[in-house]
Amino acid sequence: MKTLLISEIFPPKTGGSGRWFFEVYSRLSRKDYIICAGNDEEADAFDSGSDVNIIRLPLSLSDWGVINPKCMFAYLRLFLRILIIIRREGVEAIHCGRSLPEGLLGWLVWKFTKIPFLCYVHGEELATFQKSRELVWLSRKVFTGATYIIVNSRNTKRLLTDYLPTIEKKIQILHPGVNVNYFKPVSANKTIRSELGWKNRLVILTVGRLQRRKGHDVAILSLKAVKNTFPNVLYAIAGAGEEREPLEHLVNEDGLNENVQFLGEIDDETLLKCYQQCDLFLLANREVDGDIEGFGMVLVEAQSCGKPVIAGDSGGTIETMIPGKSGLIIDCRESTRLATALNQLLDESDTRKSMGRNAVKWVNENFDWNSLVVKAEDLFGNISR
Repeated sequence: MKTLLISEIFPPKTGGSGRWFFEVYSRLSRKDYIICAGNDEEADAFDSGSDVNIIRLPLSLSDWGVINPKCMFAYLRLFLRILIIIRREGVEAIHCGRSLPEGLLGWLVWKFTKIPFLCYVHGEELATFQKSRELVWLSRKVFTGATYIIVNSRNTKRLLTDYLPTIEKKIQILHPGVNVNYFKPVSANKTIRSELGWKNRLVILTVGRLQRRKGHDVAILSLKAVKNTFPNVLYAIAGAGEEREPLEHLVNEDGLNENVQFLGEIDDETLLKCYQQCDLFLLANREVDGDIEGFGMVLVEAQSCGKPVIAGDSGGTIETMIPGKSGLIIDCRESTRLATALNQLLDESDTRKSMGRNAVKWVNENFDWNSLVVKAEDLFGNISR
């Protein structure tokens, strides 16, 4: 069945959902799946080196609503261009990367052509919708019209069921996964650690966009207590975002310049090196004004590289690990508990090694993309008019 995935977020644009879609759809038949992805400055270079069938459209909208005439016409233009693709390629099913804006395009196609669509929900967008009656109305239209709704965790399913109870039977859980042949453990390498600026430091790594819900500020505050026990500790932060400036100010204010490293956006090769050479991985996520971490793919990637992980007890992060065996779940709303957990793992190298071994086994058994894609393909095949 010829299927079209519509997703603004797709490589080379960074984002966990984009990586998720690439890993799944790149493993499916090129002749059966087409990707309609957002424009990106480096898209041409990426597309020329990819085996995926990609069509680029300007999918980035300044407003997801339709009351604003400018946004309504933007939806209309995209809808017409997608109709052309559907007729030219003989598309029989639509997959929407998010409920808005992509899901609304899928809903419009369904209304006018009866071509069925499924929609992905990642969790954090539901809090955004609830701040706008217009977005609540639009998203509920999408959810009601979709044949299936795919969520990334049990937690996201719970949130979505609370949001609209009538759609519970449509919801299917498909965890994000990891390429276990790429994200794999290696021995510590002095040369690589030196290149990263880590040398003989004890390194705590965080990867992700600099957003409040990621808890970088709490991690930095906890570092003050950790530094007293481990003066050579280094907190390496990979990612960019709106919180960079306030985080840098916090580091300066607390005198932690020698203990915090801002790596900024990093390429895939550097990301792999960071995972493999750090001592432990941290995602100090917490809920902020309803904004939550839907799953946490970075936690799975780090575990696949044999690293113990620490994550906040908000959202779906608990589903990424075996608490107490491959990682720890901590209340990260304040820094005291986090500092205690960090000190514990930094002090116990044998525990870190044991957790790392458990982590690799856990990921290989539960998050190997090759296994998850089989489940995804079975689900996709159930969509019919």
